Amino acid sequence: MTKVVVFLTIDDAEHIPAEHRAAIVAGYPAHEREARAMGVPMLGSGRVFPISEEAITCRPFPLPPFYACIGGLDFGWDHPTAAVKLAWDRDDDIVYVVECYREREATPTVHAAEIRPWGGTASYQWLPWAWPHDAHQHDKGSGASLADQYRREGLRLLATHATHEAGGFGIEAGIMEMLARMETGRLKVFAHLKAWFEEFRLYHRKDGRVVKENDDIMSATRIGIMSLRFAKPPSVGRRPTHRPTNRLEQVL
Repeated sequence: MTKVVVFLTIDDAEHIPAEHRAAIVAGYPAHEREARAMGVPMLGSGRVFPISEEAITCRPFPLPPFYACIGGLDFGWDHPTAAVKLAWDRDDDIVYVVECYREREATPTVHAAEIRPWGGTASYQWLPWAWPHDAHQHDKGSGASLADQYRREGLRLLATHATHEAGGFGIEAGIMEMLARMETGRLKVFAHLKAWFEEFRLYHRKDGRVVKENDDIMSATRIGIMSLRFAKPPSVGRRPTHRPTNRLEQVL
């Protein structure tokens, strides 16, 4: 027996006049519109980010040179390794997700080759990268930590793992920071990043706890936002004009 799943949207209900369909959709809470009108599933006990996609989507645009940028990494093997590039308009305090990447069962060499172009040229990488605390673990074969393996591939990882400005690296605190930005229009995502929105739609809780599945790009975004204070404007082809004064600045 062949099973087929068919999704229908409210626009398929052609017996309802278009203006009435629009009124029906407008009557739903913003964070339920995709599920009720477009057939996007609602899982578990609710979405982590009860925000409509329209509220955070923006059309891609050339980044002004004064926007500060940072990359966010989340490492995996059976589940994907993911990365995002964030651009921060510090004047208006708006963070834009401008690039994303996700791939499973590949080595740091493969991942780095894909995301290295986000941060400049082969001879000079300017983009700082935030990374999670579990990358301190050492490979049994080489003895090198996962973070160091990515450094060897040319990525400018920060000197230590991502933490909140006040300290710690709690997941819920990072999620709340992302949600607050979404609610106030201070987190926007370029519209063509389909993989980012795929995870956004399915990111949910069960019994109040975040379900750690298909959340790799969401995690990379959270890690990047935790480390916004280390973001920097592009300086492709320019070498630092002063000597670093501390270990953290040395990797920037």
